[in-house]
Amino acid sequence: MRRVAVLGTGIMGAGMARSLLRSGLEVTVWNRSAGRSAPLAADGARVAGTAAEAVAGADAVVTMLWDGDSVAEVMTAALPGAPDEVLWAQTSTVSLHDASVRLPELASNYGARYVDAPVLGTRQPAEEGKLVVLAAAHETQRAPTAPLFDAIGTRTIWVSERPGDGTRLKLVANSWIGTVVAATAQSIALARSLGLDPQLFLGTIKGGAVDTPFLHLKGQAMIAGEFPPSFTVDGAVKDTGLIAAAMRESGTDSVIMDAVLSQYRKAADSGHGGDDMAAVYEAFRT
Repeated sequence: MRRVAVLGTGIMGAGMARSLLRSGLEVTVWNRSAGRSAPLAADGARVAGTAAEAVAGADAVVTMLWDGDSVAEVMTAALPGAPDEVLWAQTSTVSLHDASVRLPELASNYGARYVDAPVLGTRQPAEEGKLVVLAAAHETQRAPTAPLFDAIGTRTIWVSERPGDGTRLKLVANSWIGTVVAATAQSIALARSLGLDPQLFLGTIKGGAVDTPFLHLKGQAMIAGEFPPSFTVDGAVKDTGLIAAAMRESGTDSVIMDAVLSQYRKAADSGHGGDDMAAVYEAFRT
């Protein structure tokens, strides 16, 4: 593998493109808003004017777009210009139907090799090549993806050969992440409402069995009221909505996730959609 096209250069896609460039791969980038991809030229990427232009001659295509509809729309335009049997690593977080039915069928229609490969991580891990790839594809696709996944991540977890199982595991992991951030916001808001310094909460948790670095990272942002985006509230609304839908479809009680989704929506509706997901804290303030 030598040439990779990255479609979608937002917070995650831009970092992934830079990681691919550092690994020595030739990278072409495209974004619907051209201004988001242009800065990558200074890092050595070729900037394409269209998605079809980006994938022409590519050995692999990486999609990091907003949702299943945007992935389907972009790849419907791009795949006719891609080489036969191009490898398509679909890293966006999409619905179960998109990951297991709609997008694999689209790949098949154009002779592309589809790999369901959502990633765990936010802005910094994407920039540093330290994502965790949750992949599902036929065993014959594993070796060809190694240069790609080794460049963007520290680990690749091959979940199964069934398309969609990578996304299933991503939704499971994100259900925990979204809930932990909301629960941290709840505790910090409660501490303040009770007249306590919320740092006491973080200090009480520190070093214990339930402590995590992630809790302190998001908790300190909440205490400071500073929310530079690593993963946005709008993204959390989208993902928790997908999780709640997957829970209902699978027969799992979604009552907690529905409540978590409500809080992220409340934060987004109050003007924090583009802020980091830690801004869910604002939904608990009265």
